[in-house]
Amino acid sequence: MPTTPFPSDEEIARNAVHLPISEIALKLGFGPGDLIPYGSAIAKLKMETVRKRLENPRAAGKLILVSAITPTPAGEGKTTISVGLTQAFHELGLPVAAALREPSLGPCFGVKGGAAGGGKAQVLPMESINLHFTGDIHAVTTAHNLISASVDHHLFYNTQPLPDPNQVVWNRVMDMNDRALREIIVGLGGSKNGIPRQTGFDITAASEIMAVLCLASGYRDLKDRISKIVIGYTREGSPVTVADLKIAGAVAALLRDALQPNLVQAIGGAPVFIHGGPFANIAQGANSLLATRLALASADYVVTEAGFGFDLGGEKFFDIVSRSGGFYPSAVVLVATIRALKMHGGTAKENLSVPDPDAVLRGRENLEKHIENVRKFGVEPVVALNRFHTDSAEETEAVLSVCRESETDCIPVNFWAEGGRGGLELARTLANLVSGNPPAENRLYDMESGPEEKIDRIARQIYGAARVDYLPKAKSALKSIYQNGYQNLDVCISKTQNSLSDNPKLTGRPREFTLTVRDIVVSAGAGFLVVLTGDLMRMPGLPPSPASRQMDLTDDGTITGLF
Repeated sequence: MPTTPFPSDEEIARNAVHLPISEIALKLGFGPGDLIPYGSAIAKLKMETVRKRLENPRAAGKLILVSAITPTPAGEGKTTISVGLTQAFHELGLPVAAALREPSLGPCFGVKGGAAGGGKAQVLPMESINLHFTGDIHAVTTAHNLISASVDHHLFYNTQPLPDPNQVVWNRVMDMNDRALREIIVGLGGSKNGIPRQTGFDITAASEIMAVLCLASGYRDLKDRISKIVIGYTREGSPVTVADLKIAGAVAALLRDALQPNLVQAIGGAPVFIHGGPFANIAQGANSLLATRLALASADYVVTEAGFGFDLGGEKFFDIVSRSGGFYPSAVVLVATIRALKMHGGTAKENLSVPDPDAVLRGRENLEKHIENVRKFGVEPVVALNRFHTDSAEETEAVLSVCRESETDCIPVNFWAEGGRGGLELARTLANLVSGNPPAENRLYDMESGPEEKIDRIARQIYGAARVDYLPKAKSALKSIYQNGYQNLDVCISKTQNSLSDNPKLTGRPREFTLTVRDIVVSAGAGFLVVLTGDLMRMPGLPPSPASRQMDLTDDGTITGLF
């Protein structure tokens, strides 16, 4: 990367050429009548169009999953790699489409800032994608909170089956980081305001509605999944569902437009579907099944992304997303940076610009563990070394030597500064790889296994835990799960993204640790059990100096500071 001043992400996005969205759609074989335009650069695909394409595919696309080593404050640039790789395929003249998640406003205004790629590897229009986009996340928020309002209505009117107010498990949500709302009391101010009880807020990306939206195959499946959502339990321990509230149809109606995939473009004109946004540390961490299936039916090569490190998003992609969607990756890209490996080797963030090949080698175990994890699913990973201008030749060679010893291809890429041309070798390598690779239809556990066995396999094989410990609340939840017949659901482990363990302070490759399960929540609509570990919160808080302090709106309406 150059050492001379380089335009900012915002300047690059602002000066990039937007092709009309109809031209982008045409590359995938869609005409103007298939689109619901949101201005000139964004469109939704009509559900009838989606159905027809899935029934009569134009292509039999090969799926490439992009994941990463354990995230650090130094950043890994996974979305930048995903977008850049899509651009590289496009540069080579190969039919390609990406299927990616939509950014959440909470992280955008909190720690992360914008999440539409970076440098010359961005999706456009950047501001719209990072902010309100097509309103899908707002629709999820409203649909979720309709259920919340109906729960309190159910309690107020003493409607049967009546959930125990102390066993209501359905919070409210909002798409913003707000720690003050994690625990609240509703129904205060007298009997006319409802039944006083303790509840709270989660961030919208943690909503089961978001998970359901991304796993639904169509409107009927969407409504069926919503009906199964458990909102609480009676005093006798029986589940009360959305079907019991008699509002599944209304909730689905709020999500009708949100279920339609969104089409945008990368810089240079490669098609990109951006649809849905569940986090991988609290949900399945992938974009919608519909968007991925539509991309696979429309292009020869499809790039998608799993949230956070492979231990979170990657495992969930194979064990939950692929099984539900009926597609599996033919290749996995592991994103690594010298900066992140140095942090895993004990280097402080303020010293990352100082060349230190030994620190890279001290952090090698994190990369090696993720390579091992990918192979557990029957795939040979390709490491994409995301380059920074502070990387030295000696540090780069250290990473290459680690990958050689692991018998893993490692390809340095420079998508941020060069766009697709910064990773043509990676695209060529993957094109050759997937041409001879069938999809890796492997899972870590059987559906028939009990939740304890599933959790144990993930904890030991993927995280490297020595044992799993269940706190009393989790043991009680397991008893309820068996009593109510939910034991054969998938497991979706919720843990910190900053460590292979459930302790965010344990970097590198922790060993001989105990994974502590504090609770297990039934997400019957999504089809999995959310296993809460460590101290991870489902409602993040803002950092000491949030990204929102750098954002502004100029007199001419230009948004600044999103990156």
